[in-house]
Amino acid sequence: MKTTLTIAQREFASFFRTPLGWVVMALFLLLSGFVFARFALQPGMPASMRDFFTLWWRILVVITPAISMRLFSEEHRAGTIDPLLSAPAGELSVVLGKYLGALCFLIACLAPTLVYAGVLMILSNPDPGPILAGYLGVVLLGMLQLALGLLASLYTSSQTLAFLSTLFILVGVEFTATSLASAAPAPWDGVLLGLSTDLRIADFAKGVIDTSHIAYFLIASGWLLSLATLALRARRWR
Repeated sequence: MKTTLTIAQREFASFFRTPLGWVVMALFLLLSGFVFARFALQPGMPASMRDFFTLWWRILVVITPAISMRLFSEEHRAGTIDPLLSAPAGELSVVLGKYLGALCFLIACLAPTLVYAGVLMILSNPDPGPILAGYLGVVLLGMLQLALGLLASLYTSSQTLAFLSTLFILVGVEFTATSLASAAPAPWDGVLLGLSTDLRIADFAKGVIDTSHIAYFLIASGWLLSLATLALRARRWR
């Protein structure tokens, strides 16, 4: 656990040592601030952050690949992947450390937006349930997408390729799940719909916290991290 936390701290700090981390955070806050001011603070509009969270769920498909693309690709490019594997740290510790560092950076991007919730609380009387559910949905969706991005970055030294492959997989799976489900016979229609993150996130937007949705995101993220651990172990033994 100590090794995992050390790697996570190093990875988290590295985002603030490069322009990419600051650009991602600035873009995140600029877009979210615009949407919050445009929809949540307009007279006559409902006291809700649903539009804010809808934007976050949409731009996560771009932001999370940008965060995760460097996790292992940079190690490949710099030639430090082999020294990393030869260090006295297990593959799982390395994978979890890098993953937690990226996840903490995503949460750091999200943390300043709590100000928006505070402003909404001062100016009106919103239901806190959908707000809490919305933040939970953002974190869970980000966890899944970061896990996929980490796995993609493990197979290439090109950050651009890692970014694009993660982006295309996320968009492709969502498009396939939603477009083919209506035409697929049972039980495949249910399987395809089950892969759709949009349908699951929609419940969080309504303030509904379904334990089956939480389990889906956690299990899927864990499965992708397990694949990354096995792939890293296979590289060590080659």
